[in-house]
Amino acid sequence: MFVKPMLLHKSDQPFDDSDYITELKLDGLRLIYSVDQAGKVRLYSRHNNEITSKFPELHNINIPPGTVLDGELIVPDSAGKPDFEAMMSRFMSSKDKSPVSFVVFDVIQHEGDRITKLPLLERKEILAELVPNDSVLIAKSQFIEGHGEAYFDAIKAQGLEGIVLKRKGSRYESGKRSHSWLKVINYQYADVFVVGYRKQPKDFGWLLTDADGRYMGVMELGVPAREKAKVYRAPVIKESDDFAYINPIGLRVKYRNLTKAGMLRLPSFVEWV
Repeated sequence: MFVKPMLLHKSDQPFDDSDYITELKLDGLRLIYSVDQAGKVRLYSRHNNEITSKFPELHNINIPPGTVLDGELIVPDSAGKPDFEAMMSRFMSSKDKSPVSFVVFDVIQHEGDRITKLPLLERKEILAELVPNDSVLIAKSQFIEGHGEAYFDAIKAQGLEGIVLKRKGSRYESGKRSHSWLKVINYQYADVFVVGYRKQPKDFGWLLTDADGRYMGVMELGVPAREKAKVYRAPVIKESDDFAYINPIGLRVKYRNLTKAGMLRLPSFVEWV
């Protein structure tokens, strides 16, 4: 059974509040793990795509019937950190056998009953009963109470994606982006150049390079309309079927991380430089 997952609002800064718990934000694939009353396991992505057949190793991890779990599916790298590119490779390729780990952070259904109205910490207690011992295949998301600022400093030092701050008494708001759950992303920053843009009617996108002219990817999100106008007003120096090219314009972007190919992952506009 698919249940729409609860979504996160953004917070620009971490904070200390004893009414919240703090968890690591994992860089992987959101997974709804469902076991029906007959004991059949079904796996769903965030957007209700059934992906059960892609992860056969998760079909027998001793979760009782009538359970629906919410968590993140990751592929750990050699240091144990979530490797997003490796996760996507495993997801997209039937030949990729990289080991996965399902890190559970919530329980939506227990013993056939929806428990979304229970406070978060009560759901965490039920989760601890369902997954009493962590293993390579399935583990509980670890959390602390409060101390968001220190936790965020720690994950920045390790180059991890970010943290999640959740109100202790929050209900599970299926399908909603709630201020009871907040994400703080450990963004990286870079000064780059716009050297071209996708021509209409294709989707928006700016071509980015570094100072040496090396291609850094396409920025598709997070650009205010007034900033787009500056690029579209620039003289076009050449064109292809898909792109118009301009003289480089410097800007600062924030991004999640560099891909293994050296591209900016999910860059967004910060300011002109």
